[in-house]
Amino acid sequence: MRIALTGGATGIGAATAEKFQAAGHHVTAFDISEPASHIDRWVRLDLSDPASIADALAAADGPYDALINNAGLPPREGLTESILQVNYFGLVTFMNGMLDTLADGGAIVNTASRAGAMWRDNLDQVKTLMALSPADLAGFITDNGIDHIRAYNLSKEAVIVLSKARTAEMIGRDLRMNSVSPAAVSTGILKDFATAFGDRMAKNVARAGRAGTPEEIADVIVFLASPASGWLKGQDFVIDGGMSAMAETDMMGLLPD
Repeated sequence: MRIALTGGATGIGAATAEKFQAAGHHVTAFDISEPASHIDRWVRLDLSDPASIADALAAADGPYDALINNAGLPPREGLTESILQVNYFGLVTFMNGMLDTLADGGAIVNTASRAGAMWRDNLDQVKTLMALSPADLAGFITDNGIDHIRAYNLSKEAVIVLSKARTAEMIGRDLRMNSVSPAAVSTGILKDFATAFGDRMAKNVARAGRAGTPEEIADVIVFLASPASGWLKGQDFVIDGGMSAMAETDMMGLLPD
């Protein structure tokens, strides 16, 4: 297969590129930094910059069998607007531009997050964001009192909703799209999540026994990109070592026998 992957230089993206290459697939990484290994081609891409997105799209040499939208920013203080710009608007702009480069039967996999799990409760705000022009983003942030943590959660809620909402469109294009929602993965930005989510994240990791690894997330992404996942469409796959299940068990008051 020929794979287009955003954010292939570090973390989950680097692990995903390595697994694709190990299986004999051709990997083009679209990233602001050049990956050190496990790719066949690098195209510079800054998802916060419309001109960079346009240049990257012009350099795309499809057809690709899969598009992995993995690049994103963590919930870091001072990056509120950039988080929404990169994690949602940049992702959507790049993905839309790549659709015609995808081969029939191709797959799209979007990296969301367990932090987006409350999308149903926040659907009105998610829909407002999705309908927004990026030029109006600063005003939206001010009017809604959004900080860097809410920006991250909202961006991932929107990615999950996007992946579901466009299922019929993708079927009409002979494509399929799903999202993955990792939690607490041991990458270079894990400290950002520990700072943002504090004791709540620490408790969840302790209950699960450990944080996840990039390779474990990559395994799911590779499967969702493969023909073996052809009947999976419009789904969000939570990869969290049981954190969600334990939280739901607590909420419902269910105890083991």
